[in-house]
Amino acid sequence: MELFKKRLAETIPGIRAQRTALAKEHGEKQLATATIGALLGGMRGLPALLCETSSVSADEGVRIRNTPILELTNIEAEDCFFLLCTGSLPSKEEAEELRAALEAKSTVPDYIWNVLRAMPADSHPMAMLSAALNTLERESAFRKAYDEGAGKDKLWEATLDDCITLLGSISAIAAGIYRIRFNKGELIAPKTGATWSENFAHMLGVSNDPNWIDLIRLYLVLHSDHEGGNVSAMTAHTVSSALSDVFYSMAAGLNGLAGPLHGLANQECLGFIIDIRNHFNGVPTDEQMREFTWNRLNNGQVIPGYGHAVLRVTDPRFTAFYQFAEQHNLSDENIDIMKKLFNIVPEVLKEQGKASNPWPNVDAASGSLLYHYGMTEFEFYTVMFGVSRAMGIGSQILFHRMAGSPIVRPKSMTFAQLQAAAAK
Repeated sequence: MELFKKRLAETIPGIRAQRTALAKEHGEKQLATATIGALLGGMRGLPALLCETSSVSADEGVRIRNTPILELTNIEAEDCFFLLCTGSLPSKEEAEELRAALEAKSTVPDYIWNVLRAMPADSHPMAMLSAALNTLERESAFRKAYDEGAGKDKLWEATLDDCITLLGSISAIAAGIYRIRFNKGELIAPKTGATWSENFAHMLGVSNDPNWIDLIRLYLVLHSDHEGGNVSAMTAHTVSSALSDVFYSMAAGLNGLAGPLHGLANQECLGFIIDIRNHFNGVPTDEQMREFTWNRLNNGQVIPGYGHAVLRVTDPRFTAFYQFAEQHNLSDENIDIMKKLFNIVPEVLKEQGKASNPWPNVDAASGSLLYHYGMTEFEFYTVMFGVSRAMGIGSQILFHRMAGSPIVRPKSMTFAQLQAAAAK
């Protein structure tokens, strides 16, 4: 990993100088008003975190290191991680070094499999992933370096080592969870010379279709990062700020991803599509879909996969998945319903006039594509999300180690304190 560490080392002086200068010269300048409503509303939209790896705007969607996500749909997943960490794509030599480093960590210790096999047979796959990552903490280079007295300025190197160990292992662990939890047979060993996403697709054992392998690559890239304020990234950053290592921090973040208002939403969206298919015994007509949508809205229900906390346009990640389906001529009842929803739901939501964003997010499409190639166990979809998001969370943790960011410690207030503040 010498080339990777050299590239990162070159960026550290600039990162730290910029952080120091901003704090010294502009530290007293106000970004926003912390209203009582913002505090009671989960701090939604309140600028309070530094995140260099990606940004999300209401009218464009996610940018990875200032590059629109739709311009990155052809890169390898490990190259996306390099971009998240350094701000630029790797050279050929850097890409080969990173690929080899991830491959070297793709053989998971036996004690991980012992833990996973000892869990109840009906454990949720996300609980299994969390348990595995916490157990893998035994391999932490960061904890060893800290215990040996390494200075804070050097801990970023051990953090990078932990990121590589975690990323190299998490795809094999996730594939193993899939095979153990859903009785898919023996574990599939990683193969040599493959890209990170290709190896993940191989170890899952779902399909040998080259398009399936390409879908996994695209899936990993599209879900890799989504700024620092989402539940998983913010949780991992908070835990990491206490100098907890990557394994503890990642497990905490992915526990947040497991919630139905965050990463679990992708399995709920596919469940909604399957419910429509079962309700109509196939693909409904346009008129039936329109009536079905209105009935849900009139009953106070939402349309899963439509709307987003930040975006006010079609999520470009949805666009990328939709284009994948079009380019590969994918068609089955789930995909056809997904497309029909896209043609009808936004217009209905605009007509209703209550939705601030009537457009689809990434969850509206991702599950249908995984299902098409044979991954029908949609309880597992959040694990897929977690493997991808590990790149973004890991790169954010690494950035804050490089920048020397302090522990996260916001001020909390009681109802009485809020009422007293309001009275003033």
